[in-house]
Amino acid sequence: MAAMGIVRACAPPAAAAASSAAPSRDAAQRKTPTSARVLVLGGTGRVGGSTATALSKLRPDLSILVGGRNREKGESFAAKLGEQSEFVQVDTRNASMLEKALQELLVELLGIPGNTRASILAPPVCWAFPKGGEVCSLGGSNIYKAYIDVCDDTDYSWRAKSFHEQAKAAGVPAITTAGIYPGVSNVMAAELVRAARSENAGEPERLRKGSGGAGPTILATSFLLLGEDVIAYNKGEEIKLKPYSGALNIDFGKGVRKKNVYLLNLPEVKSAFRILGVPTVSARFGTAPFFWNWGMQAFANFLPAEFLRDKNKVLKLVNSVDPLVRAVDGIAGERVSMRVDLECSNGRNTIGLFTHKKLSVSVGHATAAFVLAVLEGNTQPGVWFPEEPEGIAIEARKLLLERASQGTSNFVMNK
Repeated sequence: MAAMGIVRACAPPAAAAASSAAPSRDAAQRKTPTSARVLVLGGTGRVGGSTATALSKLRPDLSILVGGRNREKGESFAAKLGEQSEFVQVDTRNASMLEKALQELLVELLGIPGNTRASILAPPVCWAFPKGGEVCSLGGSNIYKAYIDVCDDTDYSWRAKSFHEQAKAAGVPAITTAGIYPGVSNVMAAELVRAARSENAGEPERLRKGSGGAGPTILATSFLLLGEDVIAYNKGEEIKLKPYSGALNIDFGKGVRKKNVYLLNLPEVKSAFRILGVPTVSARFGTAPFFWNWGMQAFANFLPAEFLRDKNKVLKLVNSVDPLVRAVDGIAGERVSMRVDLECSNGRNTIGLFTHKKLSVSVGHATAAFVLAVLEGNTQPGVWFPEEPEGIAIEARKLLLERASQGTSNFVMNK
């Protein structure tokens, strides 16, 4: 939905060969080819710009292509990233235009012969970008392709997943719902479950995720989610709940402490249930300062669902409150925090905590961590969720979390 972006990475054939096989134990340490290129669509926005910035710092040798609509803004931003970066003009709001632009970009920037046919696999259009993004199959080309998206829409993520077999056949590794939450939160949950099972701590029974943050992007995303029933799981049964209900007071640890969080329809719930095999799963979200939560509850209770599902009306609502949000954001800050709780059958409970003082910076590091993991050969061909071992190899999770948690004030696993 609102917080959604597209990252495509290209590298020489050697990387493709590495990714097509099961990753080895040292996969996490495999070096990214120095000639690798990363195209960030929505690269002049908050999430895309933060991702490009993080990539330029983590891997200065990468060639970063900043894709966006505003040439002046894009060229200025690319110049700040360094000599390895450049701007390419792409309008991601138009699916046919995007397909045409990507074909031209692949020919112009990657040196692919003009008669090479590009196949763009794209479901219906979402809030800001084409849903499903582009799992790109270049018939007869020896260029390695990879695809990552950043989104928080459940339907979108499973539509992207429906292209798994096509991506696998084309040799294209792709990850959907990468980013911070969902994304890093999925990997945290997967590691808690793996540790519990490997230590014979009993069978995981309940997985609960809580997250919180501030800022216009977060509020815009949440407004859209208020129009959806919350899907959760209780002892293996799917249940539907009212959005922004079921408040819990969660301790996010030092620097944040106890905050209220509320049910939202977040994609990591369904993927955790199906992939990790935990029978009871739910996810909650809250924002700061606390009065934003009151507003969210009012919107959920009093605005018609049809209004909240209308992206144009929601965008107008977001734009009307955006100046106030930014003013408060300047005072309250944009801290982001996540907590993942796992309860097992023998009574053992473990948690993971993640807190960063700036969401806009943290989401860039999180997304960049996924980009590098894919480029280093840790993702097999196909479309994967972050918690799937074929998406991010188990051996690569530690390094991914280390990269994603750079600058955090609190990062704890298996506490």
